[in-house]
Amino acid sequence: MLVLRSGLTRALAARKLAPQVCASFATGPRQYDGTFYEFRTYCLKPSKMNEFLENVKKNIHLRTAHSELVGYWSVEFGGQMNKMFHIWKYDNFAHRTEVRKAVAKDKEWQQSVVPNLALIDEQETEITYLVPWCKLEKPSKEGVYELVIFQMKPGGPALWGDAFKRAINAHVDLGYSKLVGVFHTEYGALNRVHVLWWNESADSRAAGRHWSHEDPRVVAAVRESVNYLVSQQNMLLIPTSFSPLK
Repeated sequence: MLVLRSGLTRALAARKLAPQVCASFATGPRQYDGTFYEFRTYCLKPSKMNEFLENVKKNIHLRTAHSELVGYWSVEFGGQMNKMFHIWKYDNFAHRTEVRKAVAKDKEWQQSVVPNLALIDEQETEITYLVPWCKLEKPSKEGVYELVIFQMKPGGPALWGDAFKRAINAHVDLGYSKLVGVFHTEYGALNRVHVLWWNESADSRAAGRHWSHEDPRVVAAVRESVNYLVSQQNMLLIPTSFSPLK
């Protein structure tokens, strides 16, 4: 018994002394805030974009009566044509379940959805968290948005989180673009980070990007983060007339 107790004591002591790995957007801070964001992407049939948007514009108030719509955009550049992208906010998974049940029972909304079903070729959904060091910002005026999708190396934020944060903040601190939000995927492709930016126009975005490429402070920060990068995709998004984020 004494041998067993002694062995257990040593094991517990070793566990306490083991180094703790942490990163600036590891999962810990999220445990106190269940809020998450659902990214939904619809790929529409060619030539059906206008019809789809008119139907949604006319009836979106029925859907937003159940939960908060953050933004609704069409993809202009950098992705599949005839693509719509929208973000919905939920307090937690129980909240989403309640909303989905309510939406399913909402006959008026369900009837309004029917015409659009035939216009959609594909649907994709991801669940993401806003990283703890970033809050969702709302631009003060209308513009265009850029969604940058980073596929990082396996290992999670404990491996690449700090370097990634420094790369993003280098752009923000130097004013090359306005950050709207940084989101880490929970359901979907793992080790994926979505960064949503705002610019006054596509031309101002291009100018800021060119200047940042020549800024040694940005180059140094990005170079460190690139060591953990697998792939990257950029999309220019145009907000719809009914999008809360303009």
